[in-house]
Formats: sequence, structure tokens, C-alpha cells
Amino acid sequence: MSQSVSPQSANGAASGASILLSQGLPGADDYALSPSPHRFDDGGHFRLEISGVERLRNLETLLEEADAHDLFVHRIVAFGAGATLIDTGELRAFAELAAERGIEVVACPGPRTGWDRGRQALTEEGTTSGRRVRGVDNMRFLLDDYLRIFECGFKGVLVWDEGVLDVMSKARERGDIPTDASFKVSVYTGHANPASIRVLEELGADSLNPVGDLSRPMLAAIRGAVTIPLDVWAVVFESFGGINRLWEAGEIAAVAAPCYFKVEPGDSEGNMYVGWRDEGDQDAAIRAKVRHARILLELAGRTSPEILPSPSYAPSAAAAVEG
Repeated sequence: MSQSVSPQSANGAASGASILLSQGLPGADDYALSPSPHRFDDGGHFRLEISGVERLRNLETLLEEADAHDLFVHRIVAFGAGATLIDTGELRAFAELAAERGIEVVACPGPRTGWDRGRQALTEEGTTSGRRVRGVDNMRFLLDDYLRIFECGFKGVLVWDEGVLDVMSKARERGDIPTDASFKVSVYTGHANPASIRVLEELGADSLNPVGDLSRPMLAAIRGAVTIPLDVWAVVFESFGGINRLWEAGEIAAVAAPCYFKVEPGDSEGNMYVGWRDEGDQDAAIRAKVRHARILLELAGRTSPEILPSPSYAPSAAAAVEG
């Protein structure tokens, strides 16, 4: 990977770049846009991910719309409002239908932030801080929430606290939770550079959603340091900046593969991912997301025909291998 800065200062002393390079990290963002040597284990550069599949009915709507557009959605992020608010019978039915259709599911426990006495994260200034779990009791409740999710047949879960990720990884090694459990690290952890994402990989993350506005050189530099799939926003809520990278998707996958492209148009997560919102509204949002995903495939094929999505009914989740 070419570097745009000198690894040493003019007087020969150590520089920031030399320190990074000595620790196996890039010394600069990758402006050469080096092609990623990594792929999903089926050879794909990228997969499609849709969030906000809140209820069983929403999953049925997604499948109906995807079938109508001859589209396969590889992974969904379910229960953004929290799996706690879904009864066990519906959770099991959801897991069974997703498994029947070969769809990976990342289930969100909770709700958590703001549901105890800690409200800092919901204040105007607190929204810039990463989400974390407050105290041991809340960590215990969260772990019980994960256990309930696993008992209902799900394998993938969302994680947004590094300490919890470490605990979950050790529990997976010990067999306290399914040994094939998969951990997706949320964008709300706020990670955006190769060093911090490498730490999450070492802690056991199976994929990670970096902040949504990283440039291709930044993503390429991250890919130079880690092998886990990156979850990259192709379309994002207006409340997160309304980023639209549909035309850029093929070129992003070229340097960031393997990656999941997240398709989340809408006004805000706070308005869309709530358990008491009318299912019809959520169904309409799901249909729009599927249509955006279909456009992504069309545009990626137009700009970067050599960059390939994973096939339909792709095998499970996070393994990335050398190309």
C-alpha cells in the first residue's frame, strides 16, 4: 500500500506515520485505492443488508417485495426497537422464516439507551458520545436479553459496547452461548480508523459498521488493517446526513470487500425503529429499502461489472477469506 507521507520526520526521529507502520497499521489513508484482496467465502465482494425489519409481518413484506424485484437480501438487522418488545412466539417464527429463506439475521436486544436513569446519550451534546452499557445490572439484563434471542433460534446479534463484546466472545469460546454466534458491532460505537477497528476485530467482532461518511481512501486503509466484513451505508437516514452512495457502491466494494451495503432511507431511526409504530408504515419503508437495494445492484453492475455480489442463499455470515 503506498503512503503519501514520509515514515520519519526530517531529523530522522520517529513520526506518527512510522509509529503506525511499526505496529502493522497504515501510515496514511490509502489514496492509491488499493484493491481489496479479501472476499466473502463464496467469492462475493459485497452483500445487501436492510435494517428496520421490526416484526414478522415486515419480514414477510420484505420477502414479497424482494421476490417481485428478483432480488436477494443477504442480511437483515431486526428489531431496532428491541427484541424485548417482541413476544417469544413471534421471535421464533421470525427466526424460522429467515432461516427457511437463507437470510442472515442480526437481532437487536433491548431497548437499552435511555431506558434506565442514564439520559446523557439523549441530550444534545450527549448524542455525540458512543453508546455504552451503564453498570453491572444493565450488563446482566443485556446478557439475559442475548440469551433469550439465541434461545429463539437467532445466531447474529448487535453489539455496541467493547466490554460486552469481550464478555460475549469469551462466552462463545466457553460454550455459554452458541459457538456459531456472530457479533455485528454497531455504528453507534463511533469507530472510524484502522487502529480502533482492529481492536474490535481482536475482541471477537465478526463485522463492524464504521461511521457512515468515511471516504474511499479511509475505507481502503481500514481494509489494509482488518479482514472482517465492513458494513457500509449506501443510503442513510436524513438524521444521519442523508448520505447517498449508490453510484459509488461498486468502487467502494473494490477497496473495502468484503462489505455489506446498508440500505436505510428515511427521516430518522428514532421515528422508524419503534415497536409501537404502525406496521403498515414499517411495511412501506421496507418496500422502499428493497427498491433502493435493487438500484444499488443495477448501478454497481453498470460502473463496476467486475465487482460481484454474493449469490443468493449465501452461506453464513462473517467469514472473509483471501482472494
